[in-house]
Amino acid sequence: MTLPYLVFHVLFTLPPLALVFTTRPQLPARRRLLSTIGVTLMATVAFLYTTPWDNVLIERGVWWYGDGAVVARFWAAPLGEYLFFVLQTVLAGAWLYHVDFDPTPVDGDFAAAPRVVGALAWLATGAAGGVMVFVAGDRWFYLGAILVWAAPIVALQWAVGGTYLLRTWRDWLPAVAVPTLYLWAVDRVAIGIGIWTISEEFSSGFDILGLPVEEATFFLITNVLVVYGLVLFEWVMARWN
Repeated sequence: MTLPYLVFHVLFTLPPLALVFTTRPQLPARRRLLSTIGVTLMATVAFLYTTPWDNVLIERGVWWYGDGAVVARFWAAPLGEYLFFVLQTVLAGAWLYHVDFDPTPVDGDFAAAPRVVGALAWLATGAAGGVMVFVAGDRWFYLGAILVWAAPIVALQWAVGGTYLLRTWRDWLPAVAVPTLYLWAVDRVAIGIGIWTISEEFSSGFDILGLPVEEATFFLITNVLVVYGLVLFEWVMARWN
C-alpha cells in the first residue's frame, strides 16, 4: 500500500495553491476579471487536451500507479490525475499573477522575425519528438511523446506573440521557474514513495537527482504552456482595446 493520489493533492498541491491565493496582490477589477477568465479557459483546455494523451500513455504502460494509490479511474487515468491537470494550471496561473506582468502592447511587439524563428524552432522540437516516438526506439518514447504533444502548441503561441514574449522574458521566466521547481520536487517525492512509477522501458534512463528527465520536461513545458497562454491572452485583449 502507498499514499493515495488524492492524499498527495491534500499534502502537496492544495497547500501551495492556498498560500499563493491568500498572499496574491490585489489587481484592478478589469484584470481580476481577465485573470479569472484566462485561468478558467486554460484549465479547461489543459483538461481536454491532456486527457486523451495521458490515457493513451497509461494504456501503453509508460507509467503506472502503486497499490492503494488509485481510488477511482475514468478511462485509464485515476481521478487524481484529472485533478492534477486543473490544479497545476490554477497554481501556475495564480503564481503568474502573484509575480505579475505587464500585458501592454508596444509597436515592436508585432515584428515578424522573433515570431517566425521561435515558431520554427518549436516546430523543429516537435519534429524531433516525432523521430523519438517513431524511429529512435522505445527508450525515447515518453520524451518524444511529450515533445510531439506540447511543442506545436508552444510554436503557435510564439507565432502569435513571440516578439512580446521575447521582450517580457523577465516577467514570465520566474512565473515558469518557481512552480516548475516545486513540482519537480513533489514529483520526485511521489515517485520515491511509489504513488506512480515511470517505466524503464519507455524512458531514457537519464535523471536529475532521481527525477526522470521526461518528468522534468513535462512539468517545465506544461508550465510554459500555461504561462504563455495567460500572458498572451491578456496581451491580445489589451491590443484589441
